Amino acid sequence: MEEKAKKLEKKLAAEPLNFESFFSKKAMAMKASEVRELLKLVEAGDVISLAGGLPAPETFPVDIIKDITAEVLEKHADKALQYGTTKGFTPLRLALARWMEKRYEIPMSKVEIMTVAGSQQALDLIGRVFINPGDVIAVEGPTYLAAIQAFKYYDPEFVSIPMDDNGMIVDVLEEKLAELKREGKRLKVLYTVSTFQNPMGVTMSVDRRKRLVELADEYDFLIVEDGPYSELRYSGEPILPIKHFDDSGRVIYLGTFSKILAPGFRIGWVAAHPHLIRKMEIAKQSIDLCTNMLGQVIAWKYVEDGHLDRHIPEIVEFYKPRRDAMLEALEEYMPEGVRWTKPDGGMFIWVTLPEGIDTKLMMEKAVAKGVAYVPGEAFFTHREVKNAMRLNFTYVPEEKIREGVKRLAEVVEEELKRLKG
Repeated sequence: MEEKAKKLEKKLAAEPLNFESFFSKKAMAMKASEVRELLKLVEAGDVISLAGGLPAPETFPVDIIKDITAEVLEKHADKALQYGTTKGFTPLRLALARWMEKRYEIPMSKVEIMTVAGSQQALDLIGRVFINPGDVIAVEGPTYLAAIQAFKYYDPEFVSIPMDDNGMIVDVLEEKLAELKREGKRLKVLYTVSTFQNPMGVTMSVDRRKRLVELADEYDFLIVEDGPYSELRYSGEPILPIKHFDDSGRVIYLGTFSKILAPGFRIGWVAAHPHLIRKMEIAKQSIDLCTNMLGQVIAWKYVEDGHLDRHIPEIVEFYKPRRDAMLEALEEYMPEGVRWTKPDGGMFIWVTLPEGIDTKLMMEKAVAKGVAYVPGEAFFTHREVKNAMRLNFTYVPEEKIREGVKRLAEVVEEELKRLKG
């Protein structure tokens, strides 16, 4: 037996298995998330990471979670530890519907709620349910990297709509819609992070939100509105979601507990017309049967008992000084010719460097200097913008933010000198 094992081991060493031959074409085309790979890089050494989109652990309501978990296991273990329905734990779904009606003025009668394993699962479900190969999908340029990855798997034709300080430039979208119509094509789905956008941090204006809904009705497409950062407002007046202006059921709203409870729960929700929810529910049945039930029951108590409404102002109070610290440091240290957004909320600031600087190529120098960011090209479907970067201000404290921006500015200065020769 031992001799046979040695022969097999020798054979495998001489003729290693061709694992690649087993992968599907879809798997062969998959690429790792650049942000995730970058986080591995900065874990080693003294690197100040302004790269990831991580909430600060200090904002997690640990004591509240402990108390709720004990109560749930004492009083609701039969539901929390059991399989649940694919659509989600009904008391949580109803609590979220009431919460959205109160805060966003979206009538409960207009939407149905389905819970998902984080809003990232919702993006994949949208791809499964709505996107055929070759369908035209519009996204912001730049847009959320993981949305590109989720939709790309279903082989759409991407259309990128440029942004300014008021969000997606809807006039450009209108021109593109007319162009597609002349070509005999139709936009199927439009994806937007309408409030405190990832990666730019900007917010779509009310006028553009209303016009976007009008265009969806006129040109017959769906809008996917991703709202993970909506509650993280540090200045300015709140703006109602695009979903609030939707009378025909074209807007699919995505929410998540990742930024207002804790990302480890992996609980998000979809609010949409019941007909759309039904098909997404069927698609989800083959993926995971149901979202984590223990987490759902905890989240229900968190919302129902008023903890969510009390905790959001605490998160905002915690993050605002970090946002301010980054804006002040950029103003103090960045050389002339560098521009950046000035968001009223969210987690990110978008920095644009002078033409000729490639932030992906510059990344190695920045890490050597002890600071990390996400190169901007990753957020474009065609990777056409090379001289931008995304900075995160929620994860590290103010003093590290200032030091990180200072180090980054030194790298930029060196690149500018190199360009000038």
